[in-house]
Amino acid sequence: MAEQETDAKAKAEDAKERYEKAERKVEELQDDPPTDLKDWPDDEAKYITLGGTEGEQSYDEGPTKNLGPHDLERHEDGSVSIEGEKVDNPDEYKADPIPGGPTDPNAPDLAGEGKKAEKRDDSTEE
Repeated sequence: MAEQETDAKAKAEDAKERYEKAERKVEELQDDPPTDLKDWPDDEAKYITLGGTEGEQSYDEGPTKNLGPHDLERHEDGSVSIEGEKVDNPDEYKADPIPGGPTDPNAPDLAGEGKKAEKRDDSTEE
């Protein structure tokens, strides 16, 4: 029984060490978060919330302020507003598309998308 307790304690300590290491890794990213998805951690650190889990700070006070304005709103016509005021150049607030994502022009069509496009083209020709 004592051996199982020692084994469980060692596993718990190992998990705690991994978590603390992941927290330190995310803390290093807080001041200058990566803009490219592939530059974000892909180990245990990807499960750590930027700014911590306590929620003691608002979006504009903590490290999340480096991600952009909290009140940025995108509109269907492609315009962008911040605090209700439309900005002059909405492209300044546009990030590069995520590779393979829905806005990536080089991404392959999803299953069935080709048929949808063909149906749209057929209906517009009539």
